[in-house]
Amino acid sequence: MKKTILITGSTDGIGKLTATKLAADGHEVYLHGRNKNKLDAVISEIISATGNKSVKGFVADFSDLEAVKQMTQQVNSDLSKLDVLINNAGVFHSPESHNKNGLELRFVVNYFAQVLFTNELLPLLKKSEQARVVNLSSAAQSSISFEALKGEESIGVSDAYAQSKLAFTMWSFYMAREVPELMVVAVNPGSLLNTKMANEAYGQYWSPAEKGADILIALGVSDEFSDVSGKYFDNDRASFAMAHPDAYDQVILADLIELTQKMIG
Repeated sequence: MKKTILITGSTDGIGKLTATKLAADGHEVYLHGRNKNKLDAVISEIISATGNKSVKGFVADFSDLEAVKQMTQQVNSDLSKLDVLINNAGVFHSPESHNKNGLELRFVVNYFAQVLFTNELLPLLKKSEQARVVNLSSAAQSSISFEALKGEESIGVSDAYAQSKLAFTMWSFYMAREVPELMVVAVNPGSLLNTKMANEAYGQYWSPAEKGADILIALGVSDEFSDVSGKYFDNDRASFAMAHPDAYDQVILADLIELTQKMIG
């Protein structure tokens, strides 16, 4: 069945590969990128490669929460429903360490922006009969410094990345419980996939990018994963697994949700 699918961060890496494969399968696919020229070029490339003309896109810099909100207004205006949201946008290394508001860039792009984006699109998702939200986590997860999350403490790039991914995983569990009509799942798509992000960060890769794209597609549209809400899939093990222990601590989760709601307004 043809679905309407939106993938954040889809002009590179596994996001682009996922979009291409879904378009080839005949779905209506919406890409997201921060650079309009690059986004338009990727859309044209996918249409040419797949013959699917139902490929469009939206532009927003996810380090700017105001830009994220403006993009959601456009999405809500242009789409009548949304069946699958794959929150794939992410950053590890960057020339900038913080956004214009002084917040750690990895927390903003990998966590706050995706939470804001999903919350604003809930009305569209609820119009779908079987909406799914697939959130990109990572094998790298570590306990969250709430001072760093608020922009009041400086931490290293690797720590910020791992903490942002744990935060997103915890929020995924929260959303699965709070919005039971959605299927919400967190996924580590695989460690050191052959993507621009991994190669820039580590100078090497362990697995092809297809490994990550294939699990995102399966979680997004496969009947096999129609009832896995509130779980964490570890693609390094090719199975569902336990996330970081903090993800199951209800006190930490409550503090995270309270702070998140304050930070994104």
